[in-house]
Amino acid sequence: MMNSVFRIAAVVFCLWLCSVVSSGSSHGIGNVTDTDDKISLLESQLTAKSPSQLLMVPLTLIQAAGPKGAVCLDGTLPGYHVHRGSGSGANRWLIQLEGGGWCNTRRSCIFRKTTRRGSSKYMEKVLAFTGILSNKANENPDFFNWNRVKLRYCDGASFTGDTQDQSSQLFYRGHRIWQAAMDELLSKGMHKADQALLSGCSAGGLASILHCDQFKDLLPGTTKVKCLSDAGMFMDAVDVSGGHSLRKMFQGVVTIQNLQKELSTTCTKHLDPTSCFFPQNLVSDIKTPMFLLNAAYDAWQVQESLAPPSADLNGSWKACKSDHSHCNSSQIQFFQDFRTQMVDAVKSFATSTHNGVFINSCFAHCQSERQDTWYAPDSPTVHGKTVAKSVGDWYFDRTTVKAIDCPYPCDKTCHNLIFK
Repeated sequence: MMNSVFRIAAVVFCLWLCSVVSSGSSHGIGNVTDTDDKISLLESQLTAKSPSQLLMVPLTLIQAAGPKGAVCLDGTLPGYHVHRGSGSGANRWLIQLEGGGWCNTRRSCIFRKTTRRGSSKYMEKVLAFTGILSNKANENPDFFNWNRVKLRYCDGASFTGDTQDQSSQLFYRGHRIWQAAMDELLSKGMHKADQALLSGCSAGGLASILHCDQFKDLLPGTTKVKCLSDAGMFMDAVDVSGGHSLRKMFQGVVTIQNLQKELSTTCTKHLDPTSCFFPQNLVSDIKTPMFLLNAAYDAWQVQESLAPPSADLNGSWKACKSDHSHCNSSQIQFFQDFRTQMVDAVKSFATSTHNGVFINSCFAHCQSERQDTWYAPDSPTVHGKTVAKSVGDWYFDRTTVKAIDCPYPCDKTCHNLIFK
């Protein structure tokens, strides 16, 4: 009976996602949400399995969050999915922070309230745990038997806000959600963790950077704590029109949610608040060991930062950004310059023996949550090692990992995202 429920839930989610991708949106940053949904759909197609073959994990709402004001944009309770560890992993915890873009205007945040990224009313009641969340040793050799948690994202600012818009009934409470979730997990055994890893993808990858040192401070001094940011290295880059599309977007997020008081004071002492929402200005100051996993030609950043419709009014980049095989030489060079900027941005970070880096020259996005890119017979590799092997070697101190790929098109192991 339960398997049937999970199958139905997976099918309903797939149908819903297809409708979102095809329908589009005109709500401010709605096209960014569309890009996240398109990427999710492409990734689900690439890793298609029968729901009966997947570990489906139910949603748990955080009941104690309400009295603390730790609520989603619409005031509903936040939630998470947890699959408990066993054996040697019984006291080991992996926390995965969900991604899903941001809202940067009142209008876009109001729209977001009507989606799973702003309200638990619309969240899937079960989620598939794959990649770094898988419970199978042959799919996730180092973390399969840990307590694995996926914290849902419904605040629109990478778990950082702590204010509200009374007139629009918008609750910007990401930081309180983070605190309430950590309190709940600590009460459920995480306080006894001997090993812990905070990870996240996309906007969740940014969140893992923003919260990394806080996460370590929550746990006993004897706990081995590290952090992983997957596709969270959002660059303050120039777009194809010479503008700064992502900076403009981030400025809106920081302003509407009044984030300056939530951001790193080490950074805000010498840079403006918007600059302190960009990882390139944060990662070198993080004290806790961290691993940066990123595609050099990040698919989300290509779509929404480098060549968004607002910067490509005549549509000359449309074919190229949908499928890199359609790019001309000057467009490829533009992407190469972006890769160089990313590689330069992690140089100081990478000098620490405690930190790890895996930057592959692919047109991809999140690579730790997808089984095909995390650990599979044909997974992407750099220097002959998969993402899973690289992250595991770094976490368990088996070897240092500073894997930076040669520029496109040298890597033939990529699982590139092609937008139709």
